[in-house]
Amino acid sequence: MVFAGREDVEALLNEKMKGKNKMDYKGKSEQMMEYIKKLRACIKWLLEREDANLIEIGNISARLEAEGKEHSETVAELKNSIDEARSINEELQKQYTSLQETLKKVETEKMDALRALEEEKDARISVESVKNELLEDLKRNKLEEKRLNDQIKMLQDTNKRLQEYNTSLQQYNSNLQADATKNAETIAKLQKEKNTMVETMNGLKDHANSVKMQLDLAKSLQNEAAKQKNDLLKEVEGLRMELQRVREDRDNKSAEVDSLMAEIGTYKEMTGKTAMELDGAMTRTTALEETCSSQRETIKTLKIKLAAASERLKMSDLTALETMTEYENQKKMLESLHSRLEEAEQQILDGEKLRKKLHNTILELKGNIRVFCRVRPLLPNESGAVSYPKSGENMGRGIELMHNAQAYSFTFDKVFDHSASQEHVFIEISQLVQSALDGYKVCIFAYGQTGSGKTYTMMGNPELDDQKGMIPRSLEQIFQASQTLNSQGWKYKMQASMLEIYNETIRDLLAANRMAAQDGGSSKYTIKHDANGNTHVLDLTVVDVTSISEVSALLRRAAQSRSVGRTQMNEESSRSHCVFTLRIFGVNEGTDQQVQGVLNLIDLAGSERLNKSGATGDRLKETQAINKSLSCLSDVIFSIAKKEEHVPFRNSKLTYLLQPCLGGDSKTLMFVNLSPEVSSTGESICSLRFAARVNSCEIGIPRRQTQMRSSQ
Repeated sequence: MVFAGREDVEALLNEKMKGKNKMDYKGKSEQMMEYIKKLRACIKWLLEREDANLIEIGNISARLEAEGKEHSETVAELKNSIDEARSINEELQKQYTSLQETLKKVETEKMDALRALEEEKDARISVESVKNELLEDLKRNKLEEKRLNDQIKMLQDTNKRLQEYNTSLQQYNSNLQADATKNAETIAKLQKEKNTMVETMNGLKDHANSVKMQLDLAKSLQNEAAKQKNDLLKEVEGLRMELQRVREDRDNKSAEVDSLMAEIGTYKEMTGKTAMELDGAMTRTTALEETCSSQRETIKTLKIKLAAASERLKMSDLTALETMTEYENQKKMLESLHSRLEEAEQQILDGEKLRKKLHNTILELKGNIRVFCRVRPLLPNESGAVSYPKSGENMGRGIELMHNAQAYSFTFDKVFDHSASQEHVFIEISQLVQSALDGYKVCIFAYGQTGSGKTYTMMGNPELDDQKGMIPRSLEQIFQASQTLNSQGWKYKMQASMLEIYNETIRDLLAANRMAAQDGGSSKYTIKHDANGNTHVLDLTVVDVTSISEVSALLRRAAQSRSVGRTQMNEESSRSHCVFTLRIFGVNEGTDQQVQGVLNLIDLAGSERLNKSGATGDRLKETQAINKSLSCLSDVIFSIAKKEEHVPFRNSKLTYLLQPCLGGDSKTLMFVNLSPEVSSTGESICSLRFAARVNSCEIGIPRRQTQMRSSQ
């Protein structure tokens, strides 16, 4: 760049950076480098100009010195002339006139020299001011260059931090997934330990009950032994009293015998009674001695019984003490097991809370609204126009489509090719289904042109295990997980409903009277939202379900009532939006926790352009209503992503019904279904472009960028 003057420098300084958008760092960086090159050229020009000015200033200074020297010499000559004139004043009187003229001439030259000197001083001052201005400009340019370098460095640091932040996010996501897996294993281990402890506790309870029964029996035996002891003590006391009485009787009898013997002697001596009386007295004495002997034997027997009773009582006391000790030990062991069981249950509850938190965090990192793409297999006599990246970061996430010799590339959260099975697809959405059981609002819907496999993806063939769609598989997972959580104290109640939106009219697919359900007017089946964000459709059939078999029966009943029709795009095309809703109410009796989740599984009607569907009459009205509601759905999603104050939920029955599930902390997943045949590429590109716009939306939290490009 050539600089002609100060105007070019000012134009360069006033030049502003321009970019395609605020985030076009690459374009701005290139402009900044170009701007720095211009600044360097400008600085070089200023330095050259400064050198020229310095040279000119040197020349002027040299001239000024010469003129000063000449002026000094002139002044010296004038002084000499004046001295000579004074000394020879008299001699020069004759030349006075000529000297006056000479003096005037010299004075004139002197004035000219002074004026020249003043002009040179002014020129020097102006040169100094220009030099100062140039120095200031140079200083400003250096500061500007430093500022620009700082900005470039800051942008580089920002870019580096963004890359580090992206890497840390990926690392954090992998850590969260590893922690979730580890916590799931810990929960399973704790659950197994809990079951073992419950079995042990049940065994200990049975053992404690048996010990308690033994203790009760021992207590009863102890009471009976105590009673027997008391009876024996009473009996011994009685025997002792009787023994004392017998002894007293014996003593009395002995005294009586002695007295009798004395009387006998006396009688023999004094009265001389007959031998018969003596024999009678002897007989009575013998009888008394026999009575005393038998009483001695009785006393001995009673003493033996008393000793046996005392020993039995002592043994009974020891048995009761051992039983009480064992009972206390069993009681302490039971309390310890209860404590460990409570700790294990608390750990399981804490692990379940952590699992829910990590599970929700992982889903939020993936994005609260996600888009999957699924391509149906080619039919006989069809040629394909779809390909997939074989390597790189877009493998499994990218899809390429050829249309009119032009390639279109799109990238989504996940892309399933024609070989993907129903089970493979469901594995990717199973975590989202789990969120409904955790108390979140979940919405999964299939979008795409007629004949692209939406109904197969969502419903499939429920009668064949390998062909079951997302709806029956999701319900199976919900019921299996709820049964597993029963062991943790959770009790679930589930309610199912199913409706279709046909020509902006709601029809109840579970109504007992099919004709009455299809005759719903504007006042019937009104959509209402309560303060808690729950949606209710007045007069809609809601069925309490407790097993997957009940839900399967409801799905079969609803399939018979669904509106289908024939178009040029499909032999049997879905002409309505089908919405299956499962409301989940959970209560944990141990922790008083409550959850309320909603799972909406939606099979949207086929999108198609009027000129290609060949629709006329009623089919034309159906197609117009379908396309209008799908357009309203896209408007709602984009309004939420832009955080607009007004979101047009009421523009369509479909969007108004799904209002609570399309914002906040709800989880939304869209399947975009594609037909791979060449004749459908126009419709496929429209579907992919809509899906790419949805995939780029940020709802709930910021998420990753989505790629979409077109190449020749």
